[in-house]
Amino acid sequence: MHTIMLLDNHEMVRQGIELGLRKEPDLEVIGSFGTSRELLDALGQQPADVVVMDFTLGPSDIDGLGLIQMLGRRFKRCKVLVVSSRCTRATVILALKAGSFGVLGKTEHLTELIVAIRTVAQGRIYLQRCMLSVLREGESVLARENIKSTLENALPVRLSGALTPREQEVLRCFLDGMSVNSIAAKFSRSASTISTQKQSAYRKLGIRTDSELFMFTKQFGRPD
Repeated sequence: MHTIMLLDNHEMVRQGIELGLRKEPDLEVIGSFGTSRELLDALGQQPADVVVMDFTLGPSDIDGLGLIQMLGRRFKRCKVLVVSSRCTRATVILALKAGSFGVLGKTEHLTELIVAIRTVAQGRIYLQRCMLSVLREGESVLARENIKSTLENALPVRLSGALTPREQEVLRCFLDGMSVNSIAAKFSRSASTISTQKQSAYRKLGIRTDSELFMFTKQFGRPD
């Protein structure tokens, strides 16, 4: 029996997943939450084998990559499976580097989610076949036979010690797929302020475009 906790700020999504998993004799949902704080509190009381979490949480919540890393530090038994409506190449690579055991698109059928949960519960990486074709440059991440050893030995690298905390959080949110307006709403700042902080971070990193940021993070790591 594999125990599961769900995290998504849309209640209907969580209810749909939970209803579908009830039919599986080897899968048991032991918690369903709308915020990361609720999830973390529950894990402190009762561990779970797999956490199925949305990559983009509510506007006032922690960013997805930050939460994946936090779960890896505090609850080593849990294996994270990310579900996202934006499964870009950068998103997949960053999620895996942060410690996720799998990434699944929200447009996939429930049967694919069940396969993914069983895969990561056994300590194996799960990726959709369509993702593998766009991750050729990142195959070294997937080729490790012992994923647990890979995650334990991977040291997070700061993008730059020169970045301010606000510049780092703006870049983290941007790498999560959030727009400037969404980031502004999340932190109660103006869109112009967020744009200025983003461009300031770009200058400090010596990059000019969004694609250069994704290439930079793939090579040197993402902001802490």
